[in-house]
Formats: sequence, structure tokens, C-alpha cells
Amino acid sequence: MLKKRGAGVLLHISSMPSPYGVGVFDENARHFIDRIADMGFTYWQVLPFNPIDDANSPYCSPSAFAGNYLYIDPKGLLDMGLIDEETYRANLYDGSVYTADYEYASKVRLETLKKAFLNIDENIAKEIKEFELENEWLTDYAVYMSVKELEDFRPWWEWSKKHAHYYECIKDIFSFESDAAFWKFVQYIFYKQWNELKKYANKKGVAIIGDMPIYVAMDSVDVWSNLPMFLIDEKTLKVEKVAGVPPDYFSEDGQLWGNPIYDWKAMKKDNYSWWISRLSHALKTYDTVRIDHFRAFASYWAVPAESETAKVGEWLDGPKMDLFDKVFEVFGKDAPIIAEDLGIFGEDVVQLLEDTGFPGMKVAQFAFDAGSDSTHLPHNCEKNSINYVGTHDNNTILGWLWEASEDERKFALDYCHFRGGNWGEGGYYSASCRCVTEAVWQSASNIAVIALQDMCGFGSDARMNIPGVPDKNWRFRTTRDTIDNIDADYFRHINSLYRRTYPSL
Repeated sequence: MLKKRGAGVLLHISSMPSPYGVGVFDENARHFIDRIADMGFTYWQVLPFNPIDDANSPYCSPSAFAGNYLYIDPKGLLDMGLIDEETYRANLYDGSVYTADYEYASKVRLETLKKAFLNIDENIAKEIKEFELENEWLTDYAVYMSVKELEDFRPWWEWSKKHAHYYECIKDIFSFESDAAFWKFVQYIFYKQWNELKKYANKKGVAIIGDMPIYVAMDSVDVWSNLPMFLIDEKTLKVEKVAGVPPDYFSEDGQLWGNPIYDWKAMKKDNYSWWISRLSHALKTYDTVRIDHFRAFASYWAVPAESETAKVGEWLDGPKMDLFDKVFEVFGKDAPIIAEDLGIFGEDVVQLLEDTGFPGMKVAQFAFDAGSDSTHLPHNCEKNSINYVGTHDNNTILGWLWEASEDERKFALDYCHFRGGNWGEGGYYSASCRCVTEAVWQSASNIAVIALQDMCGFGSDARMNIPGVPDKNWRFRTTRDTIDNIDADYFRHINSLYRRTYPSL
């Protein structure tokens, strides 16, 4: 799949148009698919589907397997006869169409799902049971969510002793059966709606690129139910070191993520079964999976748990090919995996990429240091790579041009054959955005990806995320009119001109 030339659009579900405060799996998403398929795009890239944390980030989730119930379409519940018109209308949102309101959507959607759950019939109950048997992670997740509600939503290590230790808690699983049944229903609905949408995209010739965060949150069902697989004291339930990255392009203090670190020795003894299950689930959910922070499989930055920044830490060895030999044994050598290999680099990462054969990533905004011959420059990009105008962690291309140094901007515009005029002008026909896009499209990289914001020539205010900054991220949302006003003829032309219109499936 990833060995053919193609092009994709990056837009997360939360950013989709909808009348519900955040995007959902509804007809607006189908309309988006129709539009990009008509333009000759063969990929749609999304961000992780996992439930989000308090900062609305999907990269620090309470579950590596569960889906975020915010993306469930209320109209779908109405069509199934699970809610009435009044309950449906309670989901309608009258705030800004340009900003995702997670707080509103979370409260209303959960209330709606609880009402819907009361109306399931025997057929749906049977389908939920079949879904649980096909997804072994679901039982633990449902129990975890039930106990979390019982424990006033405190983190699991602050739960009562009988609940904090998984093997003690699970002995009493039948006492949580009725509450857990609701959370099983929620996941059944989530994956039912998503699978229908994915099937629709695939029929249109559009493959889905999903995103897998490498780490999970400390307060997660994954850590609670798999404690021996993490570097956590099983008696005190405390961590000594946490995940992050040292100072880099995005932050002079580094990024202190705070996630617990895997005990790779324990995982090896268990034949990496948790990772195999996780990849199996991801490859069933999407057509292709991008693994975020792939470099940590080679070596990872471990920060003392008490540290306030990620400046102080040490590089420790990851599992390297020992893990991926097992992955290839299960999924084959051509497993459709993309390695997010950005950030602080090293020979061990280069070697791991070579050994796995996974395509790495190139980002245009990292290319234009006027004094270097960057590997991100389009003429240096190898076929086996995914080339981005910008990722969800980058500024928009217009915002980047405004904030770049004069030397960087001049080099970028000269390199990309900017034809003159006002480089700072945005919008659907922005000449500067188009010249950078075309440089990426001309590259040898098999896959080229553009964020919807860059298709529209938006500025910095449309940025999705600023790494290391905890507030006001993940809020970007678009409208149906915006999607319809994109210059379809232009993208259809460059996809055809640079031979990126071949079917991906």
C-alpha cells in the first residue's frame, strides 16, 4: 500500500464540521471523504481515536484500545431507535463552529449514551457480547471505567486497596457487571459507527492512516491491568522515571510527557503480547498505522519522576529489532506501519529504520535551514518516506513563513519557485502555500500529506497543537463551507501532474 505514489489529507475527527460541538462519525465526515476522493487524494490521516486527557490530548490516554465516545454520532443513535428526538436535540450546539468544545460535548454525549443504553434490545445485546469476545481488551476497560466512577474518578493508584491492585479487583468482577455493560455498549457503538465510515472511505478509494501514541497515561487501564509491564514499584505504585524528550526544535526545556516507561525485559519474557495485541487492534481499525515517537524503540529519554522539565535525563536502550522480529512474525514483513522518526536523531534510529524497512517522515518546515542540505529538503527525500507540508504539531505553512527568519523564508521561497507577489497572503489561492505544497508533491516520497488548514491557506490561529504547551490545543474545527470552498481543480491537477492519483487500496 505505502509503496505506491499517493497523496493524503490530515484532518482529525474532532475538527470535522458538525452541529454537536466537535466532529463525529456522521454525514459531514462522508462529505469530506467525497470531496478529497474527487480531488484525487488516496489517503485520509487522522489523529489517535483514544479517549483524551484533561488537556484534550489524544496522546496521553486512559486506554490504548478504546475509542473516544465524543465522536459517536447522535443522529446514528436516533436512527437506531435508541434515543428520541428530544434527547437528540439536546446534543445540538449553538457555540462557535470554528472551535471544538470538548467540555460541552463530553457532558451531553455521555448523558445521551446512558439514555440510549437503556433502550437496547436482545439483538444489540447479542452483538455487544460478540464484540466483547472479539476484543479481549474490552472487559478490563469496562471494569476500569466502572471502578473509576465508583472511586469518584480518582487516579487508580489512589483507589481503595481492593480496587487499586488489578488482580484483587478482578476477582470481584461480577459486582461491576451492570455498570461495565454500559461501557461495553459505548465501545460497541463507537466501533460500529467508525467501521461503517471506514468502509465508506475504502469504497471511495481512500485509505485511512491512523496514529498510535507510543506511550500510555499513568492513569490508564493499560497500566492498571498490566503493572508488571511498566517500570513501576508494585508495592508503592510509584514511578521512578517518566517519558519525555530532551530540548529540541519545539522546546528549549524539552518536553516532559510524564508517561510511565515500559519494562522491556518483562515484555520480552511475555513475547511482547501487549504490543502485538495493540498493533493487531490498530491494523484492524485503520488501513495503515503511524507509530508516534518511533525512535523510542531504538532508545528513549528517561527523566527522573520528580523533575520539572525534561532537560535532565538519560538515553536508555529500547527493544530494537527484538520487538519487530516478533511483529513481522505475526503480521508479515510488509506490515503497513509508518515510523514517526522526527526529533533528536541517532545512528540507532537510522539502523532500526533500515532494519524494519518502515517508511519514515519528512516535514517541509524542517527543511529550510539556509545553511544546510537538510534530509527534509524534497530533493533529498527517498521514495520510502511520507512527506508532510506540516504535521499536527507544526504551525500552518503560512504561519511558519511569517514566523521564520528572513534567511529561512527567502531560501524556502526561492527553493519552491515562488513566482512573486505577496508571500504573506493566505487563503485558498495563496501563492506561497501552493509553491511549498508543490515542492512536497514533486518529491520522490511515495506519499505526500497536507493538513486541511494548509489547503485553505490559514494562518497560525488555525494551528492544531503546540508541543510542550498544555493549554488551548486540539481546538481547531472547520466548516462544510470551508471544505467546499477548497480549490478542488487545483488539487486534482497537482495530484494528477505529480502522479499521485493511483488507488491506494
